[in-house]
Amino acid sequence: MRDQPLRKIGARLFRTRREDPPKGTQRQSMPAHYGLDRTLVDAFVGGTLDPRGEQALAQQVALIAPFHWTLPTAIVEDMTRIIDHLGGQHELLAWLDRHPGRPRLLARLSVLIGLLDRFSAEPAVVTALGEFRADTPFPAGLKGYLVPATDAETLASLAFEIESLLGEDRGDDALALAMATLDMLKDVAPRAAEIDPEVGEMGELLEHSRQDLVEVSTGA
Repeated sequence: MRDQPLRKIGARLFRTRREDPPKGTQRQSMPAHYGLDRTLVDAFVGGTLDPRGEQALAQQVALIAPFHWTLPTAIVEDMTRIIDHLGGQHELLAWLDRHPGRPRLLARLSVLIGLLDRFSAEPAVVTALGEFRADTPFPAGLKGYLVPATDAETLASLAFEIESLLGEDRGDDALALAMATLDMLKDVAPRAAEIDPEVGEMGELLEHSRQDLVEVSTGA
C-alpha cells in the first residue's frame, strides 16, 4: 500500500466512536461470533506471536473494524493495546496491509473511506459534484447507494456504505462500490481543483487509492 495517502490523511482514517454516522444511516451491530482472541492479543503486544497467529489476529481485527462505532468496551481496550503497540492508526493499517485477504482489503478501503470523509464537506468538492450530477444524477454502480441530494454528507454517506458492506462480509460489493465512487470522482476532482486550488491534491490521492484497490482486485 502506497504511503502517501496515509501520510496525507493521518488521524482521519477512522471516525471516533463519539461521532454520529451520516444522516439517514444506522450503525451496525457486530455479530456475536466476532471478537478478538485475548491470548493472541497478549502474545502480539508482548512480541511473542508467531506469523500464523499474527495472520489470525489480523483477520480478527479486519472483521471487527467496520463496527468501530459500536464495539464493546473490552474489545475497544484490546484494539487500543494493538494500536498502541503498533504506534498508531497509520501503523495499524500498514500492518493490516501486510496480511493478504480481508485485512489488506480493509486497509486499502479504509484509506479511501478516510479520503471521502476528508473531502466530503469541502465546498469546492460539493459544488463540482453537484455540477457533475446535474447531468448524471446516479453514475454507473452508484444507484441505490448514492443519496439524491448533493451536500456536505454525500461522499461521507458513500464511505459509510462501503464500510457497511464490509461489515456485512460483502467484500466484493464493497470493492465494486469503491471503484464506482472513484470513477465518479475522477471526473469531479479536476473541476473541484479549478474552483479551489487548495483541494488540488484530491485527484492525486484518489488515483493512489485506485491503484492500490486495483492491486487488491487483481491479487497483486
